[in-house]
Amino acid sequence: MLDITYPPVIVAAKVLFKAMRQRVVVTGSESIPRKGGALLAINHTGYIDFIYAGAGAEPQKRLVRFMIKKEMMDKPGVGHLLRSFHHIRVDRSSGVQSMKDALAYLKAGEVVGIYPEATISRSFEIKELKSGAARIAADAGVPLIPVIVWGAHRLMTKDHEKDFSRSPKTILVKVGEPMYPTGEDVAAETAELRAAMQQMLDEAIAEYPEDEKKPGSWWIPARFGGSAPTPEEADELDKAELRARAAKRAAKRQHGK
Repeated sequence: MLDITYPPVIVAAKVLFKAMRQRVVVTGSESIPRKGGALLAINHTGYIDFIYAGAGAEPQKRLVRFMIKKEMMDKPGVGHLLRSFHHIRVDRSSGVQSMKDALAYLKAGEVVGIYPEATISRSFEIKELKSGAARIAADAGVPLIPVIVWGAHRLMTKDHEKDFSRSPKTILVKVGEPMYPTGEDVAAETAELRAAMQQMLDEAIAEYPEDEKKPGSWWIPARFGGSAPTPEEADELDKAELRARAAKRAAKRQHGK
């Protein structure tokens, strides 16, 4: 693929990170192959996780093609930029085409980033995973590599104000050991992926700088002493959001009549 905009934007992003006093710490990047296809399974805690997840592949000189929802890809301005990076457009109402596109990219030797939780985790814990990641990796015959991004949600996530201030923030990017799904037992392989991601998340939270972890902080999971919703509370918030969206769509249809 011809990448005209992607490399210079990465350089600009690094400059911006420093200007904003962000410290991006990447570990395990050697798990990402320097050549050939690979599928990165990334946790989802905020709207800009992908910016930092890409840093996990940068030491290996790889560019990641992220699977991004169509609402973002179709936005004026930012959507044009994302499309120029050759990211994959995902229509959540019908994901068949995005799955085909991801498979084609992987077979062509690209690194693809997928969010197996499908939606942002309000609890900042690992949600139940969709089986698509294991299926795609098995069909493409490429390694499935778990990736944890921790700290980016402090900048921009659901239910909280954006914070792009210059107060120091650390973002950890942990790349795990590759898995090699066969597709023979997708449920078991998905469970294995979730277990790996959960362990890596726990490690990232434990390793996070103590001077930034204030007791009761909204961005820390309840299990670690933060004030984030528990997974059960987050699930109820997700359901309420879906009901509100459905009501809004129904109102629009009714207004259209």
